[in-house]
Amino acid sequence: MHTVPPITVAVASHSPLEPLWDRLVRGYHYLGYRKLLGHRLKYLAVLEGRPVAALAFSAPARVLRVRDQWIGWSAAQRQAHLDRVVNNSRFLILPWVAIQNLASHVLARTLARLPQEWAARFGSRPWLVETFVDPARFHGTCYRAANWRCLGETFGSGKQGKGYVYHGAVKEVYVYVLEPRFRTLIGCEEAAVRLSHRPPPSLRKVEDLHMILRHADWHPELVPWVTLTEADCAAIADELVAFHAQFQAAFGRKEHRRLGLAYLSGLLSNNAAKSVEPIALAFLDQDAVRPLQRFMKSYGWDHAAMEAAHQALLAEALAEPDGMLTVDSCEFPKKGTESVGVARQYCGAVGKVENCQSGVFVGYASRKGYGLLISRLYLPENWFAPAYKERREYNRVPDDLGFQTKPQIARDLLARLAERERFPATWLGCDTVFGSDWAFLDAVPPGTSYFAGIRSDTLVFRTRPRVHVPRYRGRGRRPTKPRVTRGRAVPVSTLAASKKCPWTPVVLAEGAKGPIRAEVACLRVYPAQGGLPREAPVWLFLRRTEDGQLKYAFSNAPADTPLAELCRAATLRWPIEQCFQDGKSQVGMDHYEHRSWPAWHRHMLYVFLALHFLLRLRLQFKKNAGPDAPASATTRGSGVAVQSLDGRACAGARALPYEAESHCLSLAPEEAAGAAP
Repeated sequence: MHTVPPITVAVASHSPLEPLWDRLVRGYHYLGYRKLLGHRLKYLAVLEGRPVAALAFSAPARVLRVRDQWIGWSAAQRQAHLDRVVNNSRFLILPWVAIQNLASHVLARTLARLPQEWAARFGSRPWLVETFVDPARFHGTCYRAANWRCLGETFGSGKQGKGYVYHGAVKEVYVYVLEPRFRTLIGCEEAAVRLSHRPPPSLRKVEDLHMILRHADWHPELVPWVTLTEADCAAIADELVAFHAQFQAAFGRKEHRRLGLAYLSGLLSNNAAKSVEPIALAFLDQDAVRPLQRFMKSYGWDHAAMEAAHQALLAEALAEPDGMLTVDSCEFPKKGTESVGVARQYCGAVGKVENCQSGVFVGYASRKGYGLLISRLYLPENWFAPAYKERREYNRVPDDLGFQTKPQIARDLLARLAERERFPATWLGCDTVFGSDWAFLDAVPPGTSYFAGIRSDTLVFRTRPRVHVPRYRGRGRRPTKPRVTRGRAVPVSTLAASKKCPWTPVVLAEGAKGPIRAEVACLRVYPAQGGLPREAPVWLFLRRTEDGQLKYAFSNAPADTPLAELCRAATLRWPIEQCFQDGKSQVGMDHYEHRSWPAWHRHMLYVFLALHFLLRLRLQFKKNAGPDAPASATTRGSGVAVQSLDGRACAGARALPYEAESHCLSLAPEEAAGAAP
């Protein structure tokens, strides 16, 4: 700063500078400008007649846990001496100013004159200054450089009316001592400094962790349409402990229960990182990092028993006779090469071939909601080569595991679910990875119809072509294989582009931002397989969104299936994608740093439990809120765990030229011929 001309700090309050201060803060501070609480004093820093910084000091927070613990005063002492604390409520360095060390210099200059000028205006000399720093935006460097002290973090709640509501925006709390004798003047003693407001952790009892959870920083989107109070957060902790206790039969030791509860809590928390180490440090202590890693990788608890209990509880909440089992893959980008199953393969998360892991997941959706049931990591074929033997052993890949394609894995997972008979379904939904595999689709059991996404270049015949073995013409080999002799297969995209395609406008669902509109068309077609038509026709379901995107699907639903039911099936395919979005945005589905086969599957199971808990929590809040509560959790722009899929969500009874009763969508022969391009 010695090369910079002198900087002048002037009081802006009740002076000709105040309109300029207001305009600068309103235009350039991320919080904007509004009337500050209680007494307030504004300062403007000026360099050669031009403003470079703006500051404001105002009334302090009435209750601030980390500050009050650090000071050590009682409630009565706080009430008597709170006017001796001042809050640095605004600090702005103007965006076009780039002077090294300017912020800490201006802070020091302002604090040197603050006590006298505050006392002259308001009659009491401040002893302490506090401020809040948003760690998502700033590092607090200028405050530390100016000798401020970081006490820890706020709880993540703010004052509303006479109480406090939880918003999850945690701030760092900094203080600066103006009067070193402030504790003597108050009559209190210094308390032990804690890095956070949580009670000290214990390795001995699960109950200690329960107490920590009552003060945890929960993710603010746990129940997006509800403003959580501190009492709600404590109740959530109690609900979570009771929820996790339902799986205690899977644990051999009480310590496993504590570690599992901590891991589940970490996934549901507002922590930026949700891998083992941050979770252990937030909910246990530094000595628990290694035990938590072993809990996920090698400790002897029963994964299968927990999975079965999860499915049984979820079935109680969601199972309906006309539900849908959904199959999809989900990818997780990885930079290294040592994690189990990692390879260069198509990664849906980035939309290209990338180094990643890929898993196959099965979910369930009904009118009551949706959730994930079971999963398995996909191991590319090269992982079964002799060169990978040591890596497979290190990552604890089962010895009897052989290579399977994703559709083959999905068949095994669905067979395991069928054995338990907990999730009745008239539909099986899947994306193009599985919809392009006829062996997978042909294995769908009788009584269940598939609704399978397909690629735009999938070939179909509009009517059944003539097929026979060509007549031998006396030269070459005698023909033995049948061929199409009349008729031509066309890509489904060609049918969608035809002017004769019978598009119908529909409202597929009621979304958070209004109705989800689309145009749909349903045609009976014969899919081509190996150049020949398949034996039975299927529905070709075309969907065109308002932005022009086209989606294609096959369904072997009966020919008299109403359009409303096919539209409902299309919407039932969406929830598994929503589960992936919720999992990654809210409960750390892609935050893991595990490398081994057991740890990957245990992490995913705990992600399922976290989504399951969100479902139960949101259903409970919706029930308590009464009939006017929203059916969807998307009202604040996040993912949902409860989505209305009742009759109103399907457009069969709305904006369609079809009757509400079952209406045959199959075209008459002459109509079918007319629809062909």
